[in-house]
Order: sequence, then C-alpha cells, then structure tokens
Amino acid sequence: MTSKSIVLGSGEEIVIDRIQDSAHQLAGEFTKTSRSCPPFCIHEMSAGAGVETVGELELISFLETSVATGQGLLMDSRMPDWFAKGTIPGAVNVPFATLDAANPYRDEILKALGAQNTGGSWDFTSAKELLLFCNGPWCDQSPRAISSLRDAGYPADKLKYYRGGMQVWLLLGLSVKQPTS
Repeated sequence: MTSKSIVLGSGEEIVIDRIQDSAHQLAGEFTKTSRSCPPFCIHEMSAGAGVETVGELELISFLETSVATGQGLLMDSRMPDWFAKGTIPGAVNVPFATLDAANPYRDEILKALGAQNTGGSWDFTSAKELLLFCNGPWCDQSPRAISSLRDAGYPADKLKYYRGGMQVWLLLGLSVKQPTS
C-alpha cells in the first residue's frame, strides 16, 4: 500500500500511510499476546449474520467511498479513554455502551446516524453505512455495538466489522490520529 490522501465528507483531509522505519516496534498495551479470558477472549471472525468482516484495505476503501461521500461513518466503538490515545484517521468515537437499549440517549444517536423513528419502530432506509472497530480480536466492544445496533433494527447489510482493530492497524504500521476533542 502506498500513501493515501482522502478528503472526507466533512472536508477534513486525512492521510493513511505506513511507518517506513523497519526498526519500528509497538509499545504498550498492543504488544501483549495474552490477556485474561474472560473478559478478553478471542472473538469470532463474524460479528453477526449478514455483517461483513473487512480488512485494512477494505477499511481504506470505505473511507474513500462511503465516508468521503457522507454516506458512511467509520465508528471507533471503544470507550473515550482508549479513543483519546489514538484512533484510525477519519473515525468518530461512539462508545459501544451508548448504543445499548438501556441508554436514554440511544434514540438520539440512531437519529444522528440517519434512522427515523416512525412511532414505535425505526426506518433505516436513509441510515448511514457503518464500519465499526475496537482494540482488536480480543476486544468485544465493536461486536457488542453491532449487536445493539442489530437489536434496534439496523440492517446487517449497512454494517461492517473491522476485527483487526487498533492492534492489527498498529502492527501494520498504519497512520494513527490523536483526537483533538
């Protein structure tokens, strides 16, 4: 992969490239090979029936097509403290817990994603296509977010899952953005 410059629907320009230092190594949380299970168990490749699992090149293509045209959203479903440490360029933070039906503000989030409440049920015809990720194959935050969205009626064909998450993204030396707010 060569460097990619992408202008998002918001007008923000992001660049995704790879670290070219062949001596570069990961540090911190993402260098761990073992975590206590539960809660940090290895998760299935699929986040649900009909939800497409994607890799890095498909994620970049999603940014270039769906996000750049305003039809899609790259969603970092991790909690804000993890998001603040760095995220995939172009991602917005929608923590998995905010999509749970018990959250009194969940309906406002669904509306912001383009869903329309039709008086007791939801119409997702105009809803954005979403690509969700979290920390990696051992993290359950994006699968839980996808499950909550599906429980609300979000169509599986409008959802994508990047299982590799931040761990694999960093392992491949791809660009990370430090959020400003």
